[in-house]
Amino acid sequence: MELAKHTLQQLIAGWLDEDIGSGDITTNSIVPAAAVTTGIIHAKQPGILAGVEAAEAVFKLLAPELQFTTHLQDGNRLEVRSVIATITGSARAILTGERLALNLLQRLSGIATQTAELVEQVKPHPVRVVDTRKTTPGLRALEKYAVRVGGGANHRLGLYDAVLIKDNHIKVAGGITKAVEKARAANRHTVKVEVEVESLSGVAEALAAGADIIMLDNMDVATMRRAVRQIGSKALVEASGGIHSTTIAAVAATGVHIISVGALTHSVRALDISLDIGEIKAPPQ
Repeated sequence: MELAKHTLQQLIAGWLDEDIGSGDITTNSIVPAAAVTTGIIHAKQPGILAGVEAAEAVFKLLAPELQFTTHLQDGNRLEVRSVIATITGSARAILTGERLALNLLQRLSGIATQTAELVEQVKPHPVRVVDTRKTTPGLRALEKYAVRVGGGANHRLGLYDAVLIKDNHIKVAGGITKAVEKARAANRHTVKVEVEVESLSGVAEALAAGADIIMLDNMDVATMRRAVRQIGSKALVEASGGIHSTTIAAVAATGVHIISVGALTHSVRALDISLDIGEIKAPPQ
């Protein structure tokens, strides 16, 4: 997972604190402190696996001595009953960490699975499927990682790493040309400038202003095709807005270079993944 280990641990520590609070009163009431068991994480529907390292980190933060054996890696295809990992050790730690570990696995695998499905649909075309900033607060790095696992690519990571001039920026600046001029003047020459447009006249103004990337926002396919011809090789072309599984192939066929899909992260369906626990035993004396 392309996320610093200490950063991942800090995130998970916060999420565990949110869930556990002053203590897991159910598990601590029922399960002896010294009891051990084995838990098996397995898939209940097909998909693409993502988030194994995050799941392991959950359990290891609760009990570092736990044995977490990985049977599948991120990016592997899951089938019904595929065994993802086996956890052996503290029964309390396994039961306490179960929900958070599964939440992460289910959401990240859902994102990877949906991304892979869309990437497969555009395979005949030289286009990249990318995410947006429509991510879950606190989960952006992991969700964008899951998009990459599914074969997609990342758009900007945040407001700090790319210029993207949207409709409200254009209104404030007084037009596309003025917005691009201000962005160029305020940033180093290596920073690319992307402009969101909603019409062919907007395309013409963005081209004249020297935009590096032009985002065609909520255009129908016929208008997109005309915009691609209008832009030619003068800028990269991105399509965005309401693109989903039934429309993405037609959008890719227009000749755009990039297709951004907010639904990859903002409304993904979690993959069904479960943890079954074995017999709880007292440790050997």
